[in-house]
Amino acid sequence: MAETRVDPALQRVQVSTESPLPSGGAEAGLSNAQAAERLAQDGPNALPGGQRRSPLSIAAETVREPMFLLLLAAGTLYLTFGNLQEGLTLFGFVLVTLALTLYQEGKTERAIEALRDLTSPRALVIRDGQPQRIAGRDVVRGDLLKLGEGDRIPADALLVSAEGLRADESLLTGEAVPVGKRLARPEEIAAASSQASSVLAPPGGDDLPGVYAGTLIVQGHALAIVTATGARSEIGRIGTALGRVENERSPLQKQTARLVRKLAVLALALSVALVLVHGLLKGDWLQALLAGIALAMAMLPEEYPVVMTVFPALGARRLSKQGVLTRRINAIETLGATTVLCSDKTGTLTENRMTVTHLAAGGVGLGDRLTLSAAAQANLPEAFHALVEVAILASVVDPYDPMEQAFHQLGQRCLADTEHLHRDWRLVQTYALSPALRAMSHVWASSADGLQTVAAKGAPEAVVDLCHLDAAAGLRISAVVDELAAEGLRVLAVARGTFAGQDWPPSEHDFDFEFIGLLGLADPLRPEVPAAVAECRAAGIRVVMITGDYPATASAIAHQAGLAERDGGVLSGDEIATLSDDALRERMATVSVCARIAPEQKLRIVQALKARGDIVAMTGDGVNDAPALRAAHVGVAMGGRGTDVARESASLVLVDDDFASIVRAVSLGRRIFDNLRKAMSYILAVHVPIAGMALLPVLFGWPALLYPMHIALLELIIDPACSVAFENEPAERDVMQRPPRDAAAPLFGGAALWLALLQGLGVLAAVMGAFAWASPRIPEAEARAFAFATLVTGNLALILSNRSATQPLWATLRTPNGTLWVVIGLALALLVAALYIPWAVGVLRFAPLSGHEFAAAVALGWLSVAWFEGVKWLRRRGAGAGARTRGTAI
Repeated sequence: MAETRVDPALQRVQVSTESPLPSGGAEAGLSNAQAAERLAQDGPNALPGGQRRSPLSIAAETVREPMFLLLLAAGTLYLTFGNLQEGLTLFGFVLVTLALTLYQEGKTERAIEALRDLTSPRALVIRDGQPQRIAGRDVVRGDLLKLGEGDRIPADALLVSAEGLRADESLLTGEAVPVGKRLARPEEIAAASSQASSVLAPPGGDDLPGVYAGTLIVQGHALAIVTATGARSEIGRIGTALGRVENERSPLQKQTARLVRKLAVLALALSVALVLVHGLLKGDWLQALLAGIALAMAMLPEEYPVVMTVFPALGARRLSKQGVLTRRINAIETLGATTVLCSDKTGTLTENRMTVTHLAAGGVGLGDRLTLSAAAQANLPEAFHALVEVAILASVVDPYDPMEQAFHQLGQRCLADTEHLHRDWRLVQTYALSPALRAMSHVWASSADGLQTVAAKGAPEAVVDLCHLDAAAGLRISAVVDELAAEGLRVLAVARGTFAGQDWPPSEHDFDFEFIGLLGLADPLRPEVPAAVAECRAAGIRVVMITGDYPATASAIAHQAGLAERDGGVLSGDEIATLSDDALRERMATVSVCARIAPEQKLRIVQALKARGDIVAMTGDGVNDAPALRAAHVGVAMGGRGTDVARESASLVLVDDDFASIVRAVSLGRRIFDNLRKAMSYILAVHVPIAGMALLPVLFGWPALLYPMHIALLELIIDPACSVAFENEPAERDVMQRPPRDAAAPLFGGAALWLALLQGLGVLAAVMGAFAWASPRIPEAEARAFAFATLVTGNLALILSNRSATQPLWATLRTPNGTLWVVIGLALALLVAALYIPWAVGVLRFAPLSGHEFAAAVALGWLSVAWFEGVKWLRRRGAGAGARTRGTAI
């Protein structure tokens, strides 16, 4: 009979016949060494799929692109008709271009893969006795998971401790109603410990001991021990893949695809017409086919899809270095258009570092007041002991919330040697915070005679309601709350009651509470917030603070942050409840501070702002924030304190929960969009002279200027310029001093489109003029070389000219961009090699230029964009006049 091996990590939680709770050393979980060994044995906790594309698959996709097919067709034609040298040269260009594409696509793929790793679900485990936040893929069998409301469960596990746990298992069962859970029995843990894959009962139904990978905790807290990971879990057997970064096509990508299709159809029609005209008129069908292929290559803007992939992916990687993870790459498009930024207060504008600084005790009269200094904490007066005691009893035993941590820390400092800390009491019932009642209560078994202590804490008005106080008492308490809140403190009230028996009421409102007092907690503003808010204002972005805090507290923090400059006052959650959607939309036009807001009211705020035509970014961290995050144009979840469901609903995740990181993300989003527009303008502009010189000389009866190998050579300059050089371009100086762009306006249309066409026509005129002047005066090969040199230098001038839509070309030379200068240097080296290396000269049908001819070609290329500098001067002059007008109006 085969021996059954019992997993020690699972076995050690079986400490009693009543409960499988860890005991003694079991609370330590696995050691890091054990976890590493398990990870090596079982592999990562990941499902099949979502793998990176290999270089071979990228190459296979690339050679199916129209540009490559045209190059291969031209090379094949040359070889077929005996032009071995020219055919091999074209195939050489194919290999070089393929290598460039592999580099660009590989860089993009690595950026997306890094992004996928960063945004994968996280898990809180206990290892070596310490809670550790790790990547979900690093969870192993035997790990102890700490689960809480809003967590996405990373692996199949059995519950060894739980409090009011309910899970949404609709992902596996299709049933939307959350289900309750019970603790696992020792024999169930023993059965799981001897299996290599999940032996949990199928999900669905109440009172099962297992929780399942991919499902969601919607209520309560728990400790669970992992029984199966990856493909061995329940979801692994079903074969569902989750957590992948979304790659659906964005509006810009769709817009660009439509433009490329139209140009491709035009290119095909003109190329066929050129082949027919050239062949019928001259009878040289080989040259006709080559001319047609050259025209198609010249007109096909195959760089557009490249930049639409490279820019967002590398931009997302840049954002990650700023502490902002991009879950949906398409959100980068929207960042630069954001007009309203709705931000949480706690932990985003403030440091989320709570400290109890003020106490008010003495019952309803609050006659005892104390500002906590170091000396006061060392010798806390007896009158305040009960206040701190009840605040601790109304908090979680092992708190995660910063407020509850502050209460525990105060108790450890001030009540350590008193009878007010009750480590021997047993928690027997809890009442959670709800939107209807902003208070929570804990029932403790506190004595042998069955008498229980009920401790409540929450918003002052909620606790006043729990205590059934009259209006006069409520006003006295409210006056003290206002006084504390005006100092920017978060104020909580506590109350105490007693109860006998096990027949607890359905609502905490049915207990008989006595009002104990108030606690004021300070949460300092992040030092960088005022400057970040001012930067938003300069950029035309309105910041709206949304908080559950008391209105006076919210107003004080808003004033510190620089938000208290609008006329709308503070909008409260109670007022929102009375407003219609139309009235709320009008009210949000002037509001900068929203206080006492319930999570579900955030959705109404987002919808009201969107109805006004605003582009809304919204921060959130809780389960109930998910609808608002999903409804906002850009949802921003908190990476530090946020729940998994909030992160999954958001487009961006803040690693450090810092408001200034959002502002940096907006700035970087504007930079990415600017550079994308510059690259698109350059691509269109540079294709105009190339297509023109492939078509016009043939129509005019001149010698052909551009053959397929010339187009391929030019592509070696264009591809790196648009996909690498422009992507590395720094932000312009005024990127955060101009209003948000119109989100409805196309990326590339209107004035930008016509200016790009005019730029290209300017270069085309210069190149045509150069060819027309040179053709009757110097040999054909030399004239072709002269015109080609003009075209290449015009191309380089277009790159430099498009670095800024307003700054003069000579000013942009001082803007650092090492990649750009490498591209320009390589382009000049290619040009010199093409003109003066004998082998290249022969293949490209050139002749070496004299020094003065080369200098003239370079001068003509630069002069071809000189007129655009005049347009920039007019723009600067118009912008300056507009700024003076706005300054006068202000």
